[in-house]
Amino acid sequence: MIKKIYDKCVSWAGHRYAKPLLAFEAFIESSFFPIPPDVMIIPMVVAKKNEFLRIATIATIFSVLGALFGYFIGYVFFNEVGIKIFEIYGYEDPNFLKEKFSTAGGFVSWLGILFTAGFTPLPFKLLTISSGIIHFNLFFFIVICIFTRGLRFFLVAYLAYKFGNKIGPFLEKEGAKWSIVIASIIILVVAAIYLYI
Repeated sequence: MIKKIYDKCVSWAGHRYAKPLLAFEAFIESSFFPIPPDVMIIPMVVAKKNEFLRIATIATIFSVLGALFGYFIGYVFFNEVGIKIFEIYGYEDPNFLKEKFSTAGGFVSWLGILFTAGFTPLPFKLLTISSGIIHFNLFFFIVICIFTRGLRFFLVAYLAYKFGNKIGPFLEKEGAKWSIVIASIIILVVAAIYLYI
């Protein structure tokens, strides 16, 4: 089932309305859809290298808008909609997060988790919904989403621009590992600056 959805998303990259389809896919991926926009970004950039910045921008903007939709689901409709999304991905009711992340230490921890999920293959949609559940600070939520989603999609678009189709198999095999390493380094640097200040 997932393989069929994946193949369908890849086929969208060659569609005459590829950019609106990418916008739609990036939006729904941040709130419930399982396939990341990367699978469309790479073939789209390979086909139109001079548009790699535009393609990454579209993915970033609509992914952030989708993240806000996920936040809204968690904030308002968790019991009606959010819980079903969590069940699809095999997770239990995350209401315990509300108490766990209500302290200052929990706030900083959640920033780190949200950053990691936004940049790596971790299920970003579950974190956007959870952020709504715990009423996480909306300003910080938007800033982190813009930064992490932008960093990820612009990096993928640039690599596709630079290396073409070769980057696809590399990201499938090594992308998760390297994205986690990069995210960890950035989090450590930010944490060090935070503690120093």
